[in-house]
Amino acid sequence: MLLDALLPDDAASASAADAWTLIEALYPLCRSLTGDGVRQTLDRIGERIPLIRTEVPSGTPAFDWEIPREWNLRDAWIADAEGRRAVDFRAHSLHVMGYSVPVRRTMTLEELQPHLHSLPDQPDWIPYRTSYYREQWGFCLRHRDRERLGPGPYEVVIDATLAPGHLSYAESVVPGQSTDEVLVYTHTCHPALANDNLSGIAVAVELARALHQAPTKPRLTWRFIFGPGTIGSLAWLSRNEERLGRVRAGLVLGLLGDPGVLHYKHSRRGDTLTDRAAAHVLRGTDARLLEFEPYGYDERQFCSPGFDLPMGRLTRSPNSTYPEYHTSADDLSLIRPAQLAKALQTLARLASVLDANRTPLNLSPKGEPRLGKRGLYGSVGGGAPGAFEHALLWVLNQADGTRNLLAIAERARLPFEQVEQAAAALEHAGLLRTLDRPHESEPKGPSP
Repeated sequence: MLLDALLPDDAASASAADAWTLIEALYPLCRSLTGDGVRQTLDRIGERIPLIRTEVPSGTPAFDWEIPREWNLRDAWIADAEGRRAVDFRAHSLHVMGYSVPVRRTMTLEELQPHLHSLPDQPDWIPYRTSYYREQWGFCLRHRDRERLGPGPYEVVIDATLAPGHLSYAESVVPGQSTDEVLVYTHTCHPALANDNLSGIAVAVELARALHQAPTKPRLTWRFIFGPGTIGSLAWLSRNEERLGRVRAGLVLGLLGDPGVLHYKHSRRGDTLTDRAAAHVLRGTDARLLEFEPYGYDERQFCSPGFDLPMGRLTRSPNSTYPEYHTSADDLSLIRPAQLAKALQTLARLASVLDANRTPLNLSPKGEPRLGKRGLYGSVGGGAPGAFEHALLWVLNQADGTRNLLAIAERARLPFEQVEQAAAALEHAGLLRTLDRPHESEPKGPSP
């Protein structure tokens, strides 16, 4: 089982430290849907795991959408008559509204005000604002600084290009024994926001790296996708429809470093392998399970009715539920390395369940086979079976070819790891075999 080799406790702490280092390196880069900041981000990721890069030209259709023009920002400021910069992109990349068109003007404060964004209720924080699909421009600033602005005039400059180019995304593929796949998606488009979503990027990188370095090949193929929100997943889906029938499970990752508890959001179907594995792994913890809703991150694209993929989402505090969300307060001080480590441990266990789940068939189904003569049962009778023997009996009883290991663990109310170890021992003893297509049909859980 992958869990033993993937991220034991000491390895999870080391991986969390590496995740933190990556977050620090990526934080200064100015990212958006497209542009050089995204490519630089993928360059840094590519130093840690192998990547397959894709550049999708502007104007390319992606279902009802099309790839936008590429945006690159060199510099931007609002300066008074003496040349003092009241707002300066070089001080913080959130100061410029994402995808602002180029501008160079002299304006009074009254003329400038419609282009300014601030938060009266959070006067010391800079808001994050974008205008991806409507051509306009704007600046974001602390409300306290906005209130200090005099009547002007001001030199207003956004030195940017918005021109035909490309959207960049990248994939890291861990080949498995099967071509059936698990998808992991995380968005790459947010500038200077540490929890949203550098924590998701860094945790995905560490999980991918652990899978790449695992001493045993996973049963399933794992595909990690790093792309911008919404248009990135739509671009990937539009170019990969032929492989979607092989997707058995999947996760969207984000917001994994803040102090909040873990939240798992169900897929549209609500009873997929991903949903059931997450519920099993998170049972008994302080994590919370959320019902599906068509709002959030890229799970809403993967779970749109035309695809209806088994994609859930794992976060800590969900989007829009913590005060620092989409503001300059979502900085490095919000991230807790211990929270990254716990998220990685949870993901490692969830990955192990998804990867090891299979449908066993009892090869000696008429009565119980003699386990003692195969060294699988205690030699002294009269007492209750131990935990391992108990798991053996459950697997043998339920392995009729219609239930996978997760369904057996749910029915028996046993840890998945225990059931998987029992199944492996029975297979080794020649009492069990795995069906050729273990994930082709998914039992919906324990029978009453």
